Amino acid sequence: MPEYLAPGVYVEETSFRPKSIEGVSTTTTGFIGPARYGPVHLEPDIVTSLSEFERTYGDGGILQFDDFKDAPNFLWHATRAFFNEGGKRVYISRVFRPLEGDYAPISEEFVQFPKKGSLYRDGHARAQTSDTGSIRVRARFPGAAGNLRVRLALKGRPNLLGSTIDPITGRSITTLGTLADRDLVWIRDITSPPDQQSIGSLYRAYWNEDSAEWEFEAMGASASDPRRTVAQLFPDPEPTRGDSVRVVTLTLTVLSRDGGREVGTWADLPLDPGHVSGGAKDSVFARFAPEPNSSNDARNLPIVIANPDTVTSAFDALTQLFGTNPLALLELDADDVARNLTPADKLTRGVSKDVILDGGNDGLRPGAKEYEGEADDDKDFATGLMQFVRIEDISMLSAPGLTWRYGDFRNQANSTMASLISHAERMRYRIAVLDSAEDQTIADVRNMRGKLDSKYAALYYPWVTVLDPITRTELNLPPSGFVTGIYARNDIERAVYKAPANEVVRSAIGFEALLNKSQQDILNPEGINCFRFFEGRGFRLWGARTISSDPEWKYVNVRRYFIYLERSIDKGTQWAVFEPNGERLWANVRRTVEDFLLNEWQNGALLGDKPEKAYFVKCDRSTMSQNDLDNGRLVCLIGVAPLKPAEFVIFRIGQWTADSKV
Repeated sequence: MPEYLAPGVYVEETSFRPKSIEGVSTTTTGFIGPARYGPVHLEPDIVTSLSEFERTYGDGGILQFDDFKDAPNFLWHATRAFFNEGGKRVYISRVFRPLEGDYAPISEEFVQFPKKGSLYRDGHARAQTSDTGSIRVRARFPGAAGNLRVRLALKGRPNLLGSTIDPITGRSITTLGTLADRDLVWIRDITSPPDQQSIGSLYRAYWNEDSAEWEFEAMGASASDPRRTVAQLFPDPEPTRGDSVRVVTLTLTVLSRDGGREVGTWADLPLDPGHVSGGAKDSVFARFAPEPNSSNDARNLPIVIANPDTVTSAFDALTQLFGTNPLALLELDADDVARNLTPADKLTRGVSKDVILDGGNDGLRPGAKEYEGEADDDKDFATGLMQFVRIEDISMLSAPGLTWRYGDFRNQANSTMASLISHAERMRYRIAVLDSAEDQTIADVRNMRGKLDSKYAALYYPWVTVLDPITRTELNLPPSGFVTGIYARNDIERAVYKAPANEVVRSAIGFEALLNKSQQDILNPEGINCFRFFEGRGFRLWGARTISSDPEWKYVNVRRYFIYLERSIDKGTQWAVFEPNGERLWANVRRTVEDFLLNEWQNGALLGDKPEKAYFVKCDRSTMSQNDLDNGRLVCLIGVAPLKPAEFVIFRIGQWTADSKV
């Protein structure tokens, strides 16, 4: 309460309305599965388009597991289907199983390069050590898509050297353009004819704070060799017109293995490992370090460059990266002289070398352990489903492709489905969308369904047939990518309380099995949601049940609507924590929840022709005992009447005459 200590007029703000509850989003999905590339242990970033997915996780090319060749890229196909069906936001958790051992974030692995045949056991592609000396280059993430081409180009900035007239003495003074501490500088005489020009020398620039001037250390010089100032290098300002001082940097381009597609280019990178700009190291080694400054940096950098302690200068780095004294690269041959080129021309254009990364692979087909994942709070990393624990806004969850080749992978798939269900139940505010297996008969899918029971999961059958945009052939895909997209479309166009069924499957050109009514009569009561084809109405999702044995939670829309209500109320009433637990607080909580539910009823989400028939909210002495109050508990009892889908629309028709009574 404010204090009033001196006479005066006090103007204060007050509120005359209860707190409001805003409905949460129900359209964000989490996909988990193997991909061609991308982070395995970094916190997932939200993906809003297929192109965003491809930038981080690679294209839709097939996966070459060591134990299962030519595996369809179900994660890419599911993401594509999700966006085609109307989805907007998805988080991706990539799982990866190395050829040997378990996957873990790697930085110390530069010590040795374990191999299995021609492949590296951890799945990361690497450059041969003979190509880069003791500097080690590898793909940042595992996968055969990491077998890339890295182009290193040595380039020089414009000449920095100039002169000006001292306004006091009238004498010419040597000037330098913009330099940064520990820049690699190329100094040479340019007055000679092209075929006689000196290659010059490389220096490392230092800023001397005490003398407030630049000093230059010759590359390759011993520690006892003195540094030279600008005045010592250029004692007579006039001749500086015949000299050139240019900062040398590295431009790094990552290309596809054949060089036909550019993955990314990073220009003007300092070469000295100790180079600092803006208070942080920014050399090519710092930028492409095994552990960059943030996870976003790592996500967007396709390769890692690590230099051992023996590389202490830009000169060392250049010598090892290019395999020779870097100045030798600028020497002119007969063709250069014939074309009137100078060393400066070569440096401006860029002197380049390509390094090939080899040995990357897609590992083994991930199993239940990889999907379940692990988390290490001390090292701040997580894998698998553990990555989704910290993300609050996920409301749907699936593992596309989990049930592929179910007969060979049955136990692993069943265990992973149990993990998906357990995760959804533990997190409370999300539902697991489960796939049937490919080529399953009705008996097979019923047998699979018989092992499952949860009010936080739904099962879909059969697989959906699409035209593969890569191979241009028909391809059967698991339903979850399509279903989650339909969920999102249903929520956006209608509402979460509307059953996500009787919806067109936009991407479908068929289904793996065409079911009739008699077959669905068997599957639907068991909670197996079917895709159906209807003449004149197209390919449709024709089921909306959970796999719960509890009839109260039989329908997907009821389950998802309660998730929506519970999470909205949870987020919208956080203000009540630590407030004085008395009548005033109880009344505020009641009004807040009642206003939210009234709006839901007015939008048609609840059953009843009057609000009092649609919901009730109690928060008073009848819901709390003295023991609750003594232990700091506020208990609010809420009841709502949800709308169930009109699953069976029945019209009873009979003969009637004018004098008959109904």
